[in-house]
Amino acid sequence: MSRPNIILIITDQQRHETIRALGFPHVDTPHLDALVRDGVSFSQCHVTAPSCGPSRASLFTGYFPHNAGAQRNNDPWPRTWVEDLRAAGYYCVNVGKMHATPYTGMHGFHERFVVENKQRRYGEPLWSGNPHVFDDEWDKALATHGLDRPEKPLYRAWPDVAERQGAYEWPLPEQLHPDVFVGDLALRWIDNAPEVPGEPLFLEIGFPGPHPPYDPVESYARPYLERELPILEATAEELAAQPATLKALRARMAELFADSIAFDPLAPPEQRHRQRAYYLANVTMIDEQVGRIMARLRERGFLDDAVVVFTSDHGDSLGDHGLVEKWNMYDSSVRVPLVVSAPERFAGGRTVDALTQWFDIGPTVLELAGVQPPPKMEAQSLLPHLEGVPDAPERRYVYSEHVPDVMLQQVDHLLMIRDRRYKLVQYLGTGDGQLFDLEQDPDELRNLWGSARHAGIRATLANQLQHWFVTSTTAAAGWQQSPAAGPKGSRQ
Repeated sequence: MSRPNIILIITDQQRHETIRALGFPHVDTPHLDALVRDGVSFSQCHVTAPSCGPSRASLFTGYFPHNAGAQRNNDPWPRTWVEDLRAAGYYCVNVGKMHATPYTGMHGFHERFVVENKQRRYGEPLWSGNPHVFDDEWDKALATHGLDRPEKPLYRAWPDVAERQGAYEWPLPEQLHPDVFVGDLALRWIDNAPEVPGEPLFLEIGFPGPHPPYDPVESYARPYLERELPILEATAEELAAQPATLKALRARMAELFADSIAFDPLAPPEQRHRQRAYYLANVTMIDEQVGRIMARLRERGFLDDAVVVFTSDHGDSLGDHGLVEKWNMYDSSVRVPLVVSAPERFAGGRTVDALTQWFDIGPTVLELAGVQPPPKMEAQSLLPHLEGVPDAPERRYVYSEHVPDVMLQQVDHLLMIRDRRYKLVQYLGTGDGQLFDLEQDPDELRNLWGSARHAGIRATLANQLQHWFVTSTTAAAGWQQSPAAGPKGSRQ
């Protein structure tokens, strides 16, 4: 078949279940539902790091964070496989959030229209050679209206900020909401796309939401406030029994008013309900923009031969386990939606339950483009699953990791391994850990770390985790100096 246009849509911090067609009737996502009906959904997709920068750097390189080199937000990115797409003749465009550092770098794209975080600016880091406060496309648009992005001081002064749990009504005109703005920006690019004969398109569109603050336009939030929403109860007993690292994370959240969330780990039900309602309203706002983008791509002919991928860079705990946001290894943080839609290529309406890693998108994109992934690449193509190959190879284990950063402290390295049934989490340098039987305890409430009956399982997973970390480091050594990907079927 011909090389398709590839459309990659990434949201920021969207939980794995928050699409109605994936079995979550509490959210309105008609346009994402259409992708699910026409596409292939991966129900067990896990990120390699539970925060934006390292997760995305891992995706766009195909290596685990400890090998990719970008292990925390604002670490410099290495070369990405976007360069290989470009070398293979793809026209590569990024509209919206990438969280790639430096922000002004091209990272393999021909064009970038950068929109980053909702409520805080970042300066380009000192090592970039151009340290300054970075104004993205959204900042510039706001400035033309005589406005500035809502930031922490505005939300901190909200009269009932302590009850909000990070949920606020969007305070500016609707068209200037960051997710609406990214949708409009994408439409503008599609309408004015250059004609590049013989060059298929790789278009990455990154939405800043539903990352906090949970800030929908009020009209989107109102229906959710009237609905019953499933919310996992957090108890003082569960919080007291958690590893010290998670307790320190909660304290750090409160200390920094992180992402404008005045977080109460034991918030009353009505406060947690509003937080979740506003979060789901943000998801619906993004769904609406996805619908507009898909319609415009179809009108302009970009979907005549295309593969559309919808996913998110990590989840959000939303008060589950007395936590909010990410930086932890619960499913609400490390498991994400992944839908691939290409009805002319892959039979749709299917769900793949195989364990997959989020960065497996990388070699999948390369192979779709007719490019052979580099020999050292750790990510594994999902094409056999998309093509419905019987007994397609699947991972026995998936992994996630994180190093200390401004939020995650009191740990040397956070590591996770899980197989089909069990999840092990190690807090290196603390002696703490967690072990969950996901078959008997899908909500991850009963920590079996100290269970004598499960000591053998704990030892097996711990040994495999150590084996993976050491051997993966050795096997990937020098990957940045190795030859780039070549045409499919060749090894350069």
